[in-house]
Amino acid sequence: MSDYHFRMASTTATTAVSPSKAAPAAAGLPASAAKAFDSLEQEAYLQLWRTYDRLREIEERMFQKHGVTAQQYNALRVLRSVRPRSMATSALAGRLVSRAPDMTRLLDKLEELGLVRRERAAGNRRVVQVGITAGGAALLSRLAADVRRCGRDQLGHLDARALRMLIGALKNAREPHEPAEDAWPGNH
Repeated sequence: MSDYHFRMASTTATTAVSPSKAAPAAAGLPASAAKAFDSLEQEAYLQLWRTYDRLREIEERMFQKHGVTAQQYNALRVLRSVRPRSMATSALAGRLVSRAPDMTRLLDKLEELGLVRRERAAGNRRVVQVGITAGGAALLSRLAADVRRCGRDQLGHLDARALRMLIGALKNAREPHEPAEDAWPGNH
């Protein structure tokens, strides 16, 4: 949903919510703000999106200090999990947290930085295998403490029980929309 659609949903919502029964997000706001969402599902989605945006800002600042993006870090993390082997770029794409619209460009940049290596599979020249280099593994080691600190900055105010409940709720929300063959950790 674009920012335009969010603004439109916020200003043209038709769901009637009395101020006394307003969602917690609308508590303390004028009565007109209590009608900010067309449905409970829309409010949940937009709350998720806003939360992602706020938490992403913290992560982006941290990764910028190290000269990589969150998506590049994620690709390196996945490749480290199969080291010393490599994996097909299509398999890597399926394990990323979010879709990479241009996997080739993402890998070009990582290869340019000396963090990954690519090679054509011997049995099928159309398949490109990618693996993490020693430089990529070293970068992940240098990032480890900052990544842990970033996670604490993002969600450290929640206790373990709240985190487990949040993880479960997010898995439940995502489950009908993920392919069965998705190998993303924690899906099964």
